Amino acid sequence: MRRQDAQPGQVKRQFGHRARLALDPDQVAVLDAQAHAARTTWNLLHDWWLMLPKAKRTLVAADAVIRQGRKELAWLGVLPAQAAQAVLKSYFQAWKNCWEKRAQAPEFKARLRTRMSIDIPQGRDLQVVRVHRRWGMVNIPKLGRVKFRWTRELPVGKHADTDQRITGARLVKDALGWHIAFRVQTLEAAPAPHPGPAVGIDAGITVPLALSDGNTAEHGPWLSKKEEARLLRYEQQAARRKAHRKKGERTSRRLHHTYNQIARIRATAKRRRDDWQHRTTTALADTYGTVVVEALRITNMTRSAKGTADKPGTKAAQKAGLNRAILGEAWGRTVQLLAYKLTHRGGTLAEVPAPGTSQECSQCHTVTPGSRRSQHEFVCNNPACGWEGNADLNAARTVLHRYRTGHALAPAAGRAVVRRATHGVKPATAR
Repeated sequence: MRRQDAQPGQVKRQFGHRARLALDPDQVAVLDAQAHAARTTWNLLHDWWLMLPKAKRTLVAADAVIRQGRKELAWLGVLPAQAAQAVLKSYFQAWKNCWEKRAQAPEFKARLRTRMSIDIPQGRDLQVVRVHRRWGMVNIPKLGRVKFRWTRELPVGKHADTDQRITGARLVKDALGWHIAFRVQTLEAAPAPHPGPAVGIDAGITVPLALSDGNTAEHGPWLSKKEEARLLRYEQQAARRKAHRKKGERTSRRLHHTYNQIARIRATAKRRRDDWQHRTTTALADTYGTVVVEALRITNMTRSAKGTADKPGTKAAQKAGLNRAILGEAWGRTVQLLAYKLTHRGGTLAEVPAPGTSQECSQCHTVTPGSRRSQHEFVCNNPACGWEGNADLNAARTVLHRYRTGHALAPAAGRAVVRRATHGVKPATAR
C-alpha cells in the first residue's frame, strides 16, 4: 500500500514482511497459550456484545470487561495487555465493516478452525536487531528474545527513524510453525512512470498465464509424485479413522496427528505456489509498464454444481475438480501481487470485462460460434478473417485490445490505480 507524503516527490510506503521464527518447544507452548487466550477474548467479547442492549455496547465498557477478565482469569492474563487491546479494536472494526456492507457480521471463533495469531501493535516493543547474515533477533512480549530468519533488509538500528521504521507485527501460526509478520513503513522517492510496454494476460489452468506478446508463465506440479502419494495415504487414513468415530465423540490424538501431517504437505504446496507467484509477478512488474487482466469473479466461477434436493445438478464431480484446479492457481492473489508491485515501480494495473475474451477473435474482433476448436486451437470462422493461432494467445491479445479501446473498469478499493487508456478513443466533443 502507498500513501502520498506531504513532501513533494516522495511517498510513504507501508508493507508487510513475513519471517520464520526459531522456537523451542517451551516457547511454542507459550505462544500457543497466548493465541488461544486471544481467540477466547474475541469469543467473550462476542458473547458480551450479543447479550447487552445496543445502548450499552461501547468501547469503554468493553475495555472494562477485558481488564476485569484478565485480572480474574489467570489463563486469560497470559495474553499481553497490548495484544488484548488489539483484539478489542479488531472486534469493533469488524462490526464497523459489517455496518458499512464491506463484510459479514463477526462470528464465534472455533478452536480447530481458527488461525492462531497474536498482534503486537507497538513497534518499539520489538527491538529488532540483526545478529547474523541469515538471522535476526526480536523481542516478543512475555516470551523474550527470539531468533527469526533474516531474508530482507529492515529499517532497524541506525537505519530507523520517524519515516523508516517497523510500526508493529503479528505472530501467525500455520502448519509449518510460528512466523512473524512485520508491518514496515518507509519514505521513498516517488517512482517515475514505467517505460515498459503494455501487455494483456489471460489466466488459465493448462497454461497459468498467457501473455499477449507470445510469452507464457508456466509451472509444474506443486508436489512431487512421492508427496502426492503420501498425501493420498494420509487422507485415506484420516477417512478410515473418522469413520470409526462415533457421533459426539472427541477426535482422537491419532486422527489429530494425521490431520497435522496432511496440513504440512498442503502447506508445502502452498509455499511453492507462493514462491512461483512472487517470482513471476516480479518479473512482469519489472518488464511491463501496463499489465491488463480480466476482471474474473472467482467466487461465481467456483460455485458447486450439486444443486438442491429438488433440482440436483449434473456433472457435480467434474465441476468440483475444475473448482479445485481454479482455486489451486490462486488467480486473485496473482492480481494482488501485480497491483502493489506495479505501483511500486511506477506501472499500472488495469482490469477489463472478462466475458467473451476466449471466443472473440483478436484479429477482426468478432465473435463467431465454434471459433475455439479446442483448448489450444483458435480458428476464426469469420469468412473475411480466418485467423488461426493459439487460443490462449488470442484471449490475451483480446484482453489488451479491450484496454486500448477504452474498456478498462473503474479501480476497485485496495487495488492499484487503473488508468483509462486515451489512445484509440475519440475525445469527447465540447458542448
